[in-house]
Amino acid sequence: MAVTSSPLPTLPAVPDPATERILAGGLLPELAYAFGGPFHFLLPEAFDANLRAMRDALDAAGVDGFVYFAKKANKAAVFVERAAAGGAGVDVASAPELREALGHGVRGEHLAVTGPAKDPALLHLAVQHGALIAVDSLDELDSLVAAALTGRARPARVLLRCLPGTQPHSRFGLDEHELDTALERCVRAGDSVRMEGFAFHLSGYALQPRADLAARLAELCLKARVQGLEASRISIGGGLPVSYTDADSWHTFLAGHHSRHYHAGKAFSTGDFYPYHSPVAGAAALAALLATRPAGRGEPLSEILRDAGVLLLLEPGRALLHQAGATVFRIQGVKERAGYRLLTVDGTSLSLSEQWFNSEYLPDPVLLPQEPDGPQGSYPASVGAATCLESDMLTWRKVDFRHRPRTGDLLVYPNTAGYQMDSNESPFHDLPLPPKVVVDRTDRPRPRWRLDRHFS
Repeated sequence: MAVTSSPLPTLPAVPDPATERILAGGLLPELAYAFGGPFHFLLPEAFDANLRAMRDALDAAGVDGFVYFAKKANKAAVFVERAAAGGAGVDVASAPELREALGHGVRGEHLAVTGPAKDPALLHLAVQHGALIAVDSLDELDSLVAAALTGRARPARVLLRCLPGTQPHSRFGLDEHELDTALERCVRAGDSVRMEGFAFHLSGYALQPRADLAARLAELCLKARVQGLEASRISIGGGLPVSYTDADSWHTFLAGHHSRHYHAGKAFSTGDFYPYHSPVAGAAALAALLATRPAGRGEPLSEILRDAGVLLLLEPGRALLHQAGATVFRIQGVKERAGYRLLTVDGTSLSLSEQWFNSEYLPDPVLLPQEPDGPQGSYPASVGAATCLESDMLTWRKVDFRHRPRTGDLLVYPNTAGYQMDSNESPFHDLPLPPKVVVDRTDRPRPRWRLDRHFS
């Protein structure tokens, strides 16, 4: 029977017409039958739209820029293919990622290589293909110079990654002294190294510290040019937020959620959660960043970049994947508990990565019942995985479904393409990894689909 206790907090995902057409069109039950387990569906047209919006924001601000897709956000090949087709680059951090990008059409000079203490094989490939390397340490720079001086490699294209003053305990980047030393070594290296500028990455999503650091690095580019270095570009990394829900729903949720709303009384503090609503997100956040006045400056960042002749590099992952995919599970067991149900699905929380950071993926999953015309009511349920681990929960929160969940129904977690669907996936219990299904032309009465062509 339906439960009609006090209302549970909800967090509805922002509407997405393409996803809603997929949910309503009958394709998902067919795919669930075909694959016999959980799967992800991908919507590459959303990636294309997000990339266009980023470029429009740069153009509107009069800023020369170049966008790299941060591949770590999703392993699917289709997004690399769309980046290549759209003239964007790809940010990689391993030799397999680099080879994957090349194999799917990304030009070597459109690759950016990031990460700490890079493997020598990765550095070798990067130099051979003309990729731009964000140097994270002095010994890494020395290795690149030494390889070039032996005559076995092309000149290395490098950015010097800076340790942010606002995050002095980060393990990434060069501090002030190391940066000065690196510049001197780049000058001495001559034609062995092309020092093309600077890079940084900031945790969090605040715009002001990004604008402040970008302006400082624009000044450093001018100083480096005096030393004879190219220094014509800066990378501000990622950090453009995605808004998964509307403001009212988010603030209402934060004000009302309590441990009693979660299975087993699981307690989350507000700080445990990703900020599922942002007043400015994606391309709008980029536009706001370019309009921000760095501390002590009267002009916006866009003007500073133009005056310095600096090309702005971006490495967003999540922001390019907004509404670009979702994750589907089949319910294979239902238990009754006091006042709610406990659902077990045919997969694990390894395919919903937020759960593995002592957090919760909060956008409400959508129930696709086998009998959609059945009675409606209030049916709270939490969602567990098909493993032997007590903590393997996809949704600790008691979600209030309108239909009674039953074995065989589908659960769809929306907007999971960015860092959720495959960051932590593992064949635990020898379960196969969920396949990725690319859905093309969602505006057709019957969308076409294919399996993703991931190589590795």
